[in-house]
Amino acid sequence: MSFEGQRKPPVNLNVFLSTHSVFTVEEVRQFLAEHGSTNPKTRKALLTYHRSKGRVLPIRRGLYASVPPGRDPAKYAVDPVLIAAKLAGDAVFAYHTALEYHGKAYSAYNRMVYASDTRSPATLFRGTEYIRVPHPATLRSTGNTEFGVSSSEREGVTIRVTNLERTMVDVLDRPDVSGSWEEIWRSLEMVEFFDLDQVIRYAELLGNATTAAKVGFYLSQHRDALMVDDEILAMLRRMVPKQPHYMDRGKRSDGRLVPEWNLLVPLEILERSWEEIL
Repeated sequence: MSFEGQRKPPVNLNVFLSTHSVFTVEEVRQFLAEHGSTNPKTRKALLTYHRSKGRVLPIRRGLYASVPPGRDPAKYAVDPVLIAAKLAGDAVFAYHTALEYHGKAYSAYNRMVYASDTRSPATLFRGTEYIRVPHPATLRSTGNTEFGVSSSEREGVTIRVTNLERTMVDVLDRPDVSGSWEEIWRSLEMVEFFDLDQVIRYAELLGNATTAAKVGFYLSQHRDALMVDDEILAMLRRMVPKQPHYMDRGKRSDGRLVPEWNLLVPLEILERSWEEIL
């Protein structure tokens, strides 16, 4: 089926396009089914037709953006938040992306990281990389992947993001997807308040001794600013590793042992080398 000579398609998709800034093939299928068409060839022909008219912009296989009439699809800016939210039905903005979403990131990255149990390849679209990471295994095994996840609406799309308490622990747990230590420290220091009971609860759910030690070390460094009491630190101390662990397994040089947390901490953090005047 085709629309040669730019004939009008048998189903008008313009109403759908006007209400779906970013959409999946499945959403198109549902729309057409509601309007009496279940033929996959019709769906393909409609998308091809509207793409030729500059109304549909492909992002990756099965995912598209709608372009308002009269706008140049080559220059039209598609909201990366909506793209990331549509890459997986269970997508949760996490790690550095969650910090950005909450307005607490020191730097803006051309990378969107989302947690999902749905396998999905990395996607690059107009200079922004979209990376899926699985939820921590302990959360999956205990059914706690929704811990610390909040939802909001953006142009009719549900946006799910980890709250600041979970994000704080997550970025310390996975610096490989969160940025440099300078970025992590400067970003977390933009947060004026954490629900520390929730931080402890999430650290317990993760069940990672090294991560608990990182959280304890960070909070001990910022105990006055964050009003951290001895009880909170004592709970974290009970979770630390029995032997010294590197704070960053991938970078085992220039570390100094902090006995309280059995943690080998990079000198750049202990000395806050990023504050040096050049």
